[in-house]
Amino acid sequence: MRDKEKDAAMMAEKRRNMLEIAYSMFSEKSIDAVSMADIARDSGYGNTTLHRYFKTKTDLVVAVATWKWEAYTWEQLAKRDAESWDDMKASEQFVYFLDVFIDLYDNHPDMLRFNQFFNIYIRSMNVSSSLLDPYQSMITLVYRRFSKMYDKAKIDGSLRTDESIQHMFSVTLHLMLAAVTRFAVGLVYQPEGGAKPDEELYLLRDMLIKQYTTN
Repeated sequence: MRDKEKDAAMMAEKRRNMLEIAYSMFSEKSIDAVSMADIARDSGYGNTTLHRYFKTKTDLVVAVATWKWEAYTWEQLAKRDAESWDDMKASEQFVYFLDVFIDLYDNHPDMLRFNQFFNIYIRSMNVSSSLLDPYQSMITLVYRRFSKMYDKAKIDGSLRTDESIQHMFSVTLHLMLAAVTRFAVGLVYQPEGGAKPDEELYLLRDMLIKQYTTN
C-alpha cells in the first residue's frame, strides 16, 4: 500500500512539473509556437513519458488551462472567505468580483497572455466541447458563486436584478477580461505619453459598479 501511495505521489508530482513547464513555455512564446517535443526536452522527461500523461498537445493545453485557472480560482475563494464574505452586501461582493480582474492584470499578466493564446488555439483547432469539460467546470464554479451574490441582491436590494443573471455575468466577465487581457498582451492604442492601464481599468470597473449597484 505504501509503495502504491508513493508511486501515486510521484506520478502526481511528475504531472504537475509537466504542467508547470508547459504553462511557462505557452504563456511566454504562445501555444502554437511550442511543440510537445519542446516541452518534453525542457521538462527532461522525454517524449514517451510526456505522451503517457498527455496523449495529444490539445489534451495538454486543456489540462494546463484547467490546472492554472482552478488554482487561481480556489486561491481567490479562500481569500474571499477569509474576508467575511457572507457579511458583505451583494454590491460589496460585486466590487470584489471586479477587483479580481485588476489583480490578474497587476499580479498575473502571464495568465492573461496564456488565456489569449488558449482561446486562439482551441478555436483554430476546433476543440470539442467534451474535451473542454474540465475547463468549463471551473467557469461553472465561478458562475455558481456569482449566482449566490445575485440571489443575495434580490434580498438586500444593493444590486440591480432587473437584468438576468446570465446577462449580468456575461457583461462583467467579458468586458473586464477583455480589457485586462488587451493591456497584458499590448493590444491597446498607445497615446503620446503612453497608456495608463490602471487608470483605465479602474474607470471601467467604476462604470460597471455605477451600472449595476443601486446605492
